[in-house]
Amino acid sequence: MAHSARTDCPELPDFFLLKRLARDQLIYLLEQLPGKKDLFIEADLMSPLDRIANVSTLKQHEVDKLYKVEYKPIVSTSDQLCFLIRPRIQTVKWICDVANADKATGRFRRYKIIFTPQKFYACDAVLEEQGIIGDVTTDEWSFYLLPLDDDIISLELPEFFRDNFLAGDQRWVRTAGSALHLLHSLYGPFSKVYGIGRCSKMAYESWREQVEEGEQKARQAEIGKVFLIDRDVDFVTPLCSQVVYEGLVDDIFKIKCACVEFGPDVTSSDKSIKVMLNSQDRVFNEIRNEHFSNVFGFLSQKARNLQTSYDKRRGMDIKQMKTFVSEELKGLKQEHRLLSLHIGACESIMKKKTKQDFQELLKTEHSLLEGFEIRESISFIEEHINRQVSMIESLRLLCLLSITENGLLPKDYRSLKAQYLQSYGVDHLLTFANLRQLGLLVEQQPGETLTVMESKVGKLVNDRTGGKLSDAFSSLAKKSNFRALSRKLNLVPKSDEEYDLRVPRDMAYIFSGAYVPLSCKLIEQVLERDGWTGLEEVTRLLNGHEFAVTGSSGADSKAKNDAQRIILVMFLGGCTFSEISALRFLGRERGCKFIVVTTAITNSSRLIEALLDNLV
Repeated sequence: MAHSARTDCPELPDFFLLKRLARDQLIYLLEQLPGKKDLFIEADLMSPLDRIANVSTLKQHEVDKLYKVEYKPIVSTSDQLCFLIRPRIQTVKWICDVANADKATGRFRRYKIIFTPQKFYACDAVLEEQGIIGDVTTDEWSFYLLPLDDDIISLELPEFFRDNFLAGDQRWVRTAGSALHLLHSLYGPFSKVYGIGRCSKMAYESWREQVEEGEQKARQAEIGKVFLIDRDVDFVTPLCSQVVYEGLVDDIFKIKCACVEFGPDVTSSDKSIKVMLNSQDRVFNEIRNEHFSNVFGFLSQKARNLQTSYDKRRGMDIKQMKTFVSEELKGLKQEHRLLSLHIGACESIMKKKTKQDFQELLKTEHSLLEGFEIRESISFIEEHINRQVSMIESLRLLCLLSITENGLLPKDYRSLKAQYLQSYGVDHLLTFANLRQLGLLVEQQPGETLTVMESKVGKLVNDRTGGKLSDAFSSLAKKSNFRALSRKLNLVPKSDEEYDLRVPRDMAYIFSGAYVPLSCKLIEQVLERDGWTGLEEVTRLLNGHEFAVTGSSGADSKAKNDAQRIILVMFLGGCTFSEISALRFLGRERGCKFIVVTTAITNSSRLIEALLDNLV
């Protein structure tokens, strides 16, 4: 649609190889247990596995029946059981229960556990403790990366965010390093690596260790620069309501592994339909990055064009009709089906969003981002809580208020917290503790108390010998500094002139022209300056941990120059579809292409849900 863009963007690498490697390794592991076997798959591996090896592929390699891991006694009659699981203690304990139940009844079976993407020491410890380590064989399926689209790759590890940033559990950092190492070995060498955030630095160091351990072959680079960023560097962006089409579809229908299930309200029939949402869907590909206000106009124009193509049949002779049917009709019918689905999705979004006073909600968010009408915004949030509109939405607005205001005034904090607990239950007290620990919902400290604490903790954090002590204290130093960052990086465009969403002039279009995502602005600035020089004040406000390292240069040629314009951005802790849209826009403006690698696709609901602790 109407974007000013450079036309000389380089071609993206082909990531199909990642799928093929994962499938071949899985088949090899299944063949290590010869003969017919039943396969038990952990629930959250079902969708990723379906993208790598479908049921017929598994059946070809002697998988008899497929079961979902359900933590209850099994009904399988097979003599060979294979378990495809994440390295979780709960699942390993359940497998031990299955094996011990068989032992108790005198049943002999062979058991194989395939851990993905890797096995942790704790899993072996459980098997040993339960007395079955000699009865099972274990393997690792190094399935680190799932390509969701031409420019999106996911580790499909939603638990990374909570485990790393809340619990301080760093076991997944090695996984992120291994994923980077795989990309480096297939599409590198990288010429420059930038990053910001504590986790990014550790992932980078883990990757460097793996590079130094392995052999290095000279090859033609397909990816030039890499940017690593922690999710806690920018919490504001995922907490804002998404208004680009793909983001809205994710918020409302929940996209899972690039697949969405549209219910009867969208399909205008009595059944649901699963649809793949990627660049192969030509209709979706043209509207995915658009602000929602433009989508209906585009779809109605597309419908008119489609009708014109159908009308061409009239007056054709037999030969022309035969050509039309064999070459065009199938494509037109497919496009017609997709068009009607996306129109149905838009209507459903419109109904839901107008019902929830969406415009009022957006107005409040924009006021918070700009720092105006804060009292009115607090009144809106109070009403939202007291009307019990949505438990998650209320928390999201409270967090957005706290981050943008660098903490709430003590009386506001106490009042809003009390109202929330009265509306949604006192069992959310633990949730408030989690949000405070991450710096998402905090009380402003009187005077300089926090600043003094910050300096003390800063020393602890920077002192490597501090180890876990620094981890425990680092949460105390979390201040958002959003206002200062917003001014320094010009994140909130001046609202004195009209913003034309049909012809976006900057990345702020993804939030109706109200806010440029901090994460994407940092990437833009660092790439422009080829490092962090001149951004010292910004990195200080973001609590540091920034780095820029020059890698190998490779051969000097046109291919190398193309590779320099392919930039891989790795989000540790999740990334939103809005950020991906913003980076695509930036790529078109700069004549480069961004590949987004993320631990999982996130949005405001998933972010908040990961921090809930209301199970009393």
